[in-house]
Amino acid sequence: MQVRIYRVIGHMRIGTQWRKFTIEVPATKPSEAIEKVYSDLGSRHKLGRSLIRIEEVKEIGKDEIRRTELLQLMSLESLIKW
Repeated sequence: MQVRIYRVIGHMRIGTQWRKFTIEVPATKPSEAIEKVYSDLGSRHKLGRSLIRIEEVKEIGKDEIRRTELLQLMSLESLIKW
C-alpha cells in the first residue's frame, strides 16, 4: 500500500471552548488518518473521542504539505525496515 498525506480539519473541546485544528498525517486510507488524529489529540490533550469532531478529511499533494517532516518523508524513495 502506498502512504498518502491527508489533511484532517475539525474542532476539539478544550475546557469550555471548541477550538479548530488542522493536522496533516501520513496514512494509507482516510479512516486510518482519522484514527491517528483521534489518538494524537486524545493523548496530547487528554480528550475523549466525543470531544473531537472531525469535519473534513482530504488527500493532499506534495505542493500542499506544510509540515517539513512530512515533506522529507515524501521525498524518500523507499524506507528501510529492519
